[in-house]
Parts: sequence; C-alpha cells; structure tokens
Amino acid sequence: MFECLPFEVLLEIFHRLPLKSLIQFRCVSKSCNSLITAFIDSSLTRSHSDSNKLIVRYLDVKTHVERYKLIHEDSDNNDSLSEQIQDLEFPLRSRCDYFQLVGSVNGLFCLYEENRFILWNPYIRKYITLPNPSVTGLFPCYLALGFDSRNNDYKVVRIAYQLVKIRSLGAKPPLVEVYSVREGSWRITSGGDSYPPKITISNWPHQAASLNGAVYFPANDWGEAQSSVVLSFDLGDEVFRVISLPNGKFKLDARIGTSVFKGLLSLICYEHRHMGEYYMCSVKSCSVWVMKEYGVVDSWTKQFTIDLDMQYWKVLGFWKNDHMLVQKMQLHGSMLFSYDPESQQVNNLGFYRSTCYSYSYADNYVENLVLLDKPNDVISKKKVSNKRKCR
Repeated sequence: MFECLPFEVLLEIFHRLPLKSLIQFRCVSKSCNSLITAFIDSSLTRSHSDSNKLIVRYLDVKTHVERYKLIHEDSDNNDSLSEQIQDLEFPLRSRCDYFQLVGSVNGLFCLYEENRFILWNPYIRKYITLPNPSVTGLFPCYLALGFDSRNNDYKVVRIAYQLVKIRSLGAKPPLVEVYSVREGSWRITSGGDSYPPKITISNWPHQAASLNGAVYFPANDWGEAQSSVVLSFDLGDEVFRVISLPNGKFKLDARIGTSVFKGLLSLICYEHRHMGEYYMCSVKSCSVWVMKEYGVVDSWTKQFTIDLDMQYWKVLGFWKNDHMLVQKMQLHGSMLFSYDPESQQVNNLGFYRSTCYSYSYADNYVENLVLLDKPNDVISKKKVSNKRKCR
C-alpha cells in the first residue's frame, strides 16, 4: 500500500492525517503498523492542541480517587456547562494516598508515588510503569517531565540531593538521573557536576515548566545574591544553568512558580496577606512575569497583575487564548474560573463540589500519539544502568 513511497513522502502524508486515522491505519496490515510506528518514533512532537478544551485534575479526599475531566471554554452560559464536560477514565489507583503529579508535556502525563513512576497518555488511553530509579535511599528529590527537542525524546528528570546541607560551600552536588522514553531506562548523568553551589530548589509545590528542550524550577540562591532565581536543566547537554530574576523584585523563598506564557518562559508570582501552608493562604494579588528574550535578565517584563482578592486561590495555568485558569476555595467547595487579564472579566466554569474536592492541576488538552507503540503497564526490560545508592 505505502511501501512504494519514500519514507519522507510518507511522513508528509502522515503529518496531514488526523491522529485518530493514524491509529486506525495501524490495523490495516503489519507493514502499515510498522510504518506508522516508525513515524511516531521519528515525530514525537506530533501533537494537536485543541484551544477550546482544558484537561482538569481534581482529587476526592474521601474516596482517595483522582479524577480527570475535559471542559470547553466556549460556553458563556453556566446552565449548559454540563454539556461541555467530558469525563476521562483514569486507569490507575494510588497505593497510598494520591499520585504526585510530576507534570504534563504535549498531552503526556507523569505521575509518581514511592519510587513508582507512571507515564500516561489520556488521548490514546495508555500508560506504562517505569522501571525502578537507579538512585535509592532516603533523601530530598525533585522531579520534572520535559521534552528533549534535540534528541526528539520525552524525559523524566530526578534530582537527588545527598545528605549534606546543599547551602554550604562544600556540599556534595546532587545526583541527577534521567529516564528516556526512547531508550526505556534510567541513566545517571554527569549533570550534578554543573550544579551551582548554594542553590536549592523551592519546596513550594509547583510543577516544573518545560520549554525549548529544558525544564525550569523556581529556586533560591543562598550565596551573595540572597534571592529567588530560576534553575534550568537542559535535557540535551544535561547541564544546569541559573537564570536571574529582576533585581530586588524577588527575595528568598518567594512564592513563585515557573510556567509558559505565549511560548515564553514565565513566572506566576503571589503576594500574600499572611503566610500560610503552601499556596492555600490569603492571597492579595498575583502577577505574571515573562522573559521576552531568553537568557536576558533585563528582558523580564511584568505582563499583568490580577487583584481578585480571593481569600483562598491559586493560578493553575493559561488557556491558549492567554486567559488564566484560577481555582478558588470556598466554604463548601471549589470553583474554577477563567480570567481575561485584558478585560478583567471572570467567567465561572463551574465544577462546584463539596469540601472533599480540590482542583490541583489544569492545562490545555493536547492530542498525542506518544506511547502508542508500547503495551499498557509494561516495565521496560532494558537493563537499568549505573545502579547505586545515595550516601
């Protein structure tokens, strides 16, 4: 059928086809299946983002179940919101409480609990359980999911601080290991050698941002700067770099999160009336800063500030149309809002629940074929390299 065409031509044809058609064509013949599998392997960035859909994760504290839904933003009538909501089947159950959400990139989710890592693609309804990490032991770990555009590969990053105070000048650098979806195994990298001294990743719960082949953590510089910074880890050359923030704007332990706004590295920055546990405290306002020119500190620009004066709330992310997704906690439950920073209009998206529900994540819904060539819940049989313990 396709065998007589050059692979470059097939790639162009496959790129023009809807993703559902590609899935169906895999069943035509073994040769079609092989060709489409090769296409997926060479085109992991292949995805389709529907700007009118948002994927929302929330937790049921009473039943210890996490749920996912798709919602549409194009409804201004709250009475018809129920018709704009679609339940997504979540195929996993946590062994303990809830999965920690490491992050999502191009429709691929990474979840974690007790050294158990899961990659899940809700579009094709597939997930895999990763092999056990190489580094074992009790120590602080920071996690991220990102896309290595240089090597066309999705990667999970695990930064393990060793049992020495990282703030001190002679502290041991962390051990850094990376799981490659393409290779199917963990690998301890030399990334720790480039880890800057007296830098610690913020403990404030927020998923690391992924952009331009790197992942970005909010962090603190305990050296002379004594300020908040952004710590990046390049997934291609596996090197850490520090990105400074506007001078004097962000002190140590500032409540900031890294994000992506209009394709640019951005910060979501909270100003509180009083300090509380994590983000669930009295929030006065939230500002969004954008780095207009990557790597240039002077290009940090305050994009806008929202002053909704909600007592308990947090920003979950951005729609494709640059509206902000905001979660508000009320006496009897949670509400999800869309906020337009230009018109300052607030649109109630519903999802009013009892107090046992809490929204923890929202992002644009992306259709992707990653993991299509892998069976469900398979642990890679490839050898886990460089097995070692943290001392």
